[in-house]
Amino acid sequence: MPAEFDTYAHDYKELLREPIRDRFAADPRFYTERKWILLRDYLARLGRSTRSMSWLDVGCGEGDLLRYGQNVFDRVAGCDSSSEMIRAAEGLEVRPQSPPDKLPFDDAEFDLATAVCVFHHVEPAHRLGLVLEMTRVVRPGGIVCLIEHNAQNAVVRRMVKRIAVDVNAVLLEQRECYDLFTRAGLRPLPGEFFLYLPERLYRPLGRLEALGRKIPLGGQYAAFAERTS
Repeated sequence: MPAEFDTYAHDYKELLREPIRDRFAADPRFYTERKWILLRDYLARLGRSTRSMSWLDVGCGEGDLLRYGQNVFDRVAGCDSSSEMIRAAEGLEVRPQSPPDKLPFDDAEFDLATAVCVFHHVEPAHRLGLVLEMTRVVRPGGIVCLIEHNAQNAVVRRMVKRIAVDVNAVLLEQRECYDLFTRAGLRPLPGEFFLYLPERLYRPLGRLEALGRKIPLGGQYAAFAERTS
């Protein structure tokens, strides 16, 4: 989320390259696809119909994740503190996020607010403030979701150290997300771990990943909470 991403914007996808990451998925879009599948399936298990939902993606970057949902949700929108990154989000409703700890949307405007691989770029002292902002923009009954790298996974920690855009990253564990939710007055919902299987195995065996959703070994995790009032 910091303005440093303006300097990464033109080469962002190339700067994400890392040997282990590249071997795990031949197509880099696989990582975004998996996040979309997780969100879609999680909402379905909650009995939420995306057709009537509005979705805000905080730190949306180039809007890759939102594009998966633009024909599935009633409304999708994004914001990012990097004006250079959102130039590539043409055709989507995106707004600059300035200052970075304030969201440029009204109170109770969305049913879902996500921040995907954003919080490890947010200074720890500012994380609660951003969760409070995400809470502000969702309606009562709305969902807040944080997706992050799994800091408990040693391979992930090694990868992050070698990825250029993560040079200043401070990883957070899933329990830290739930602590933020509680402090923000949200009701915690079950989370899950994912990205166990590389792309070549996930395609034929993807259903097996669901068996490990509670085991903290996946490459990434999702934490969920609900605004109750």
